Amino acid sequence: MEEIKLRKGNGVALIPFFIFIISFLGVGIIENDFYVFKSPNAAILGIIAAFILLKGNANKKIEDLITGCGNPKIITMCLIYLLAGAFAVVSKAIGGVDAVVNAGLYVVPVKFLAGGVFLIAAFVSTSIGTSVGSIVAMGPIVVGLADKSGQPLPMLLGALLCGAMFGDNLSIISDTTIAATKTQGVSMKDKFKVNIFIALPAAVLFFIWLLLSGANTAPVDLVKETPQLSGIIPYLMVLVLAISGMNVFLVLVIGTLIAAALGIIQGAFGWLEFSDLVYGGFTGMTEIFLLSLLTGGLAHMVNQAGGLDFLIYNISKAIKGKKTAKLGIGMLTGVADLAVANNTVAILIVGDIVRSVAQKYEVKPRQSAAIMDVFSCIGQGLIPYGAQVLIMLSFTNGSVAFFDLLPFVGYFYLLFISSIMFIRFSR
Repeated sequence: MEEIKLRKGNGVALIPFFIFIISFLGVGIIENDFYVFKSPNAAILGIIAAFILLKGNANKKIEDLITGCGNPKIITMCLIYLLAGAFAVVSKAIGGVDAVVNAGLYVVPVKFLAGGVFLIAAFVSTSIGTSVGSIVAMGPIVVGLADKSGQPLPMLLGALLCGAMFGDNLSIISDTTIAATKTQGVSMKDKFKVNIFIALPAAVLFFIWLLLSGANTAPVDLVKETPQLSGIIPYLMVLVLAISGMNVFLVLVIGTLIAAALGIIQGAFGWLEFSDLVYGGFTGMTEIFLLSLLTGGLAHMVNQAGGLDFLIYNISKAIKGKKTAKLGIGMLTGVADLAVANNTVAILIVGDIVRSVAQKYEVKPRQSAAIMDVFSCIGQGLIPYGAQVLIMLSFTNGSVAFFDLLPFVGYFYLLFISSIMFIRFSR
């Protein structure tokens, strides 16, 4: 493969993105309240800065903004947010969350709930190939489990996020796996062998930590209630349909309609009330919808102005040998994910560059593919404006902030350490 010529890019183009990040996190730190300054407003500040600082005429900037907002990946996620909100609200109205929570508490001891959430999320995400789908299906349930069991909600949400990303990282039908293997020209099986060698030790250590943390929490006098089968049906159907490979849009629509039918038959609500519930689910996702749309537009403006090229160029220039090539591949993917907030898109952006670097420094394709996938997983799990974190926190109604999660997402820290160990000592 011919070596790709890199563009130097423009470091100034990154300033609007930094303004977004600093305002997004900084106001929350200063005020000790991460909901006092709405996240879409932070994105608007970044966009205004982009219009002021970036070169080019206003019409071109507006075109770039709209193109980024209209990216198919962004629109897809926004529609999933709406449908997930509708499903969550309608299912809750028929007692679905309570039913699943009661069933879970019957099966899993309270002190092992966090470990159980991690394992189930990993299984679901591996089966359906998407961390977002796993979080959509389990998010409301995990919030209910924390409420009834007395276990810390941030810890259970951290277990959910880590399990979902672990499964997505390993799944052979995941978008990230497909993107990584296609860009590097390697089979999914070979990539999986390297990937699990890196990810499994981190997952095992994190799982043990969850079990120990749960065992050390204060005991709760829990009154177990008999779960109602009718409330479990919508969630069970969503899980079965997702694992069968059905499109996530159809899964959520069918799940919502099943919940609606049960609610109407049971007399919980009528057709008009069902319509109001669906609309309430939509409006509950307004903030995450707007943030995803606006950050998509901002990211495209920054990229078009050479911001991502600047990062890629400087990271690539620092590569001097095979070890630094492997680390550079990880860093290239990680910074791309920070810029676009989508792990699959990040892999596609740097895929050809990574393949060129891998060939130049004799890094095996299965290793470059696995490193790309792992570092995109780490980046996506630790950014506060990623789809996984945003949709999960939307289920908490503002009771949990991004920084509350950081002590409980140790899997990503362990995965980074495991990756560095692999890069340093692998032959």
